[in-house]
Formats: sequence, structure tokens, C-alpha cells
Amino acid sequence: MEKVSRFRRRVLVGSLVGCLALGGGVLMCLPGEGRAGRTPVAAPGAQAGAAVRAGAPAALADLAALVEERESRVRAHPKDARSWAVLGAAYLEQGRRTADVAALYPKAERALRTSLKARPGNNADALDGLAALAAARRDFPAALAWGESALKAAPGRWTTYAQLVDAYTGLGDYKKARKALDRLTALHSGPVVRARAAGVYWDQGRREDAQAALADAAADASSPAEQAAWLERGGQLAFERGERETALRHFQEAVRIDPGLWAAWAGRGRALAALGRTSEALRAYRTALAGQPSPQYALELGELYESLGLAREAGAQYDLLRARVREEEAGGVDGELVLGRFEADHGDPALAVRRLRAEWRRQPGIAVADALGWALHRAGQDEEALRFALTATDRVHGGAMLSAPYVHHLAVIERTLGREGPARRHLREALQINPYFSPLLGPQARAAAAQLGDEPPPAELPS
Repeated sequence: MEKVSRFRRRVLVGSLVGCLALGGGVLMCLPGEGRAGRTPVAAPGAQAGAAVRAGAPAALADLAALVEERESRVRAHPKDARSWAVLGAAYLEQGRRTADVAALYPKAERALRTSLKARPGNNADALDGLAALAAARRDFPAALAWGESALKAAPGRWTTYAQLVDAYTGLGDYKKARKALDRLTALHSGPVVRARAAGVYWDQGRREDAQAALADAAADASSPAEQAAWLERGGQLAFERGERETALRHFQEAVRIDPGLWAAWAGRGRALAALGRTSEALRAYRTALAGQPSPQYALELGELYESLGLAREAGAQYDLLRARVREEEAGGVDGELVLGRFEADHGDPALAVRRLRAEWRRQPGIAVADALGWALHRAGQDEEALRFALTATDRVHGGAMLSAPYVHHLAVIERTLGREGPARRHLREALQINPYFSPLLGPQARAAAAQLGDEPPPAELPS
């Protein structure tokens, strides 16, 4: 009971802080009439405004109210740089949470650039927003450039360091990502910072620290939408550890709190499939795709269908994936990673290699290294594939993330090259991390591990 009342107090305090922070006369909270001491009621969209400026998730209904308010404001005051920046951030968050990326991301960019024109100097609000937009589009070089510009405009602004963490991670510069996180945590604390820290901890292989940070973020969330988002992120981490039941509980609670959080529906499908509850998994994935037809969700559902021998249904999802990537590209989203992964396993591996080589030259993150290594293997270029697979799993130079798919890819490449000892060890490691990592590749990994058997006993020394 104490937890419930404590959460309600946090929600109320968050709402009031949001009203004061936005200002401008439009979102100001005024005391209600009636009895003295009556609790002020937050203006519509106020909490969403505070959330988007801090980089926190917000409810779709609140975002719609915020967009309506800010659009009215900029029509009446077209030189209001702050309102344009808040409007751009709201469009961005709407795009993240819905299927309308092609329309909303360009609208976000136009609003943020209009803010910059209205106030060219010292406009960290707009620069931060442009960095966040670039990261959402998977354009990490641009995210870094905008983030560095925001840092010059306002060196002590904590939200900028959150953007830099994302940019450096996407570029594969994990040392700078850790430094940016250290600066961020020195400047600010709270759920958004803890959630960013969890991502860095996970990349470092600090799984327990990552889970603890997300649990704290969910407990201290200032709104139900934010709490659901951190629960969904915690579910992702639990699943990647092979904890199917724990992951499912996280996803189900996130969906209960925020039924429009489509990532939680997709996570629910992932966990249910791992538990063998296939019919429920298919329904959960279909729900996620109906609300947000993400290429990644389509790939996962297609592979689940394929694992069940349903080739026609799988093909329909793969067609959806291609169509959605084209639509998102119209909104400036870089879909090369998901396309490369798809082509490597279900299309043209040589095309996957070409796509992913270009992506690696532009933004050499760990996810791209893994995908390129696997595409090279599928294209029959295993010597070069091994180099990228080792990069993705090298715990000395950044690849500390304990990822079952990455380690499995390395093991398969090693086995193809006749390196049975390392392949045996890495297959076992992948299955220890998460034996349910893929409905297609998981069974193959278990079969390969059984074929390779146990480590041979050491040779006896001559007497």
C-alpha cells in the first residue's frame, strides 16, 4: 500500500514540476477554485512536456494534448523558439511510439530547425532534440555532431550527456560512452539517468547492475507511461539472460500499465514463444504489429512462423519488413542493420554484406560488427567473418555484452573453419547465456553442441 501511495505522490510532483518548467503562459498550472488548499491540477499535456524535455517516455494521449497546445502556441507566436523545440520533441516521441515515422520524424525535424532559426544562438533545447532525432533514425554521426553542438551551447546541461551516451554507443566508442555516462550521473540522478546507465552496464557485461538500475528507474518513475517503459526494458534484459518467466512478468506488467506500449507486446510474444506457448506468442506479435508495424517485429514473427514450418506466413512478414523499411527511410530512418540481418538469413547474403560493409564504415558499432560477420559467413567468407565476430565478442576492446546470438554466430563460424575446440566452448557459452535466443537458431545451436560433445580429456603425458 505504501508503494502505491508513494508512486502517486511521485506522479503528482512530476506533474507540478513539468508545469513550472515549461512556462510560457500556456502550460502553467493554476490553483483550482473552491476550498483553500485544494491540490492544483496539471494542465493537459504538462506532464508530457516535462517528460519529452527530459528524454523520458510519455503517454500517447498526453503527447496528443501537448502537440495540440504547442501547435496553437506557435501559430500565435511563430518566434517562440522554446515552444518549437518542445513541439519537435513531442513529434519525435509520437513517432517512436506509433507507426507514423515517415510523417512524424520530418515534422519533428522541421519544428526543431524552426526553433534554431528563431533562436540561432544558445538554443540547447533544439540541438538536444536534433541529437535525439538523429539517434532515433540510427544516424549516430549526426547524433554526435548535434550533441557536441548542444554541449557547446550549454556545457552543464545533463540531457545532452544522455544524447552523447547513445551516439558514442552507436558509433562503437564505448570508452567515450562510459565517460559521458560518468559526467551525466555527476550532473543528475533519476529514472532517465538510471535507464541510460543500465544500457551502458549491459554493454559492459554488468548484467546485475543493469537490471538493478532499471528496477530502480521503474520504481521511481514519475508517470505510468515511464514506469511501463522501464519495465519493458527490464523485460528485454531478463530475456537476454534466458529468464523467460521473469521477462514475461515484466512485459505483462508493462502492457497492463500502458496497453499502447507495442514494444512490450512484442517482448511478450518473444517470451511466450520461448516458453512454448506458441499460439499466445503469435497473438502478442500480431497485436504489436497492428499497433506499430516495426521491421524488427516483422522479422521476429517471420522467424517464429518459419520455425513452425509456416513458410507462406513467414514470407508475408518478410514482405512487410521490406515495405516498412522503405516507408521508414522516407522519414530518414537508417534500416540497413535490420535489412542486412534479414538478407543474411532469408534473402541475399552477398547483398547483406554490401549493405553492412557500408554501415560499418559509417558507424562501426558492436551490433553492426556481429551482423556483418554473420553475413560474411552466410556468403562463404569465413576467414573475414571470424574477424568481425571476434570484434563483436571481444571483452577487452568493447564487446563485453553477454549476447547469446553474438556468441552463437562466433561458434558457427569457428566450426566452419575447423576450430572445434573454440566452437564447442562458445556454443556452450551461448546456450548458458540464453538457450531460447532464437526459435530458428536456438535448436540448431543445441543440435551442434550435442554433435560436438564434451571437451576431450587432456592427453596423458608419457611416463
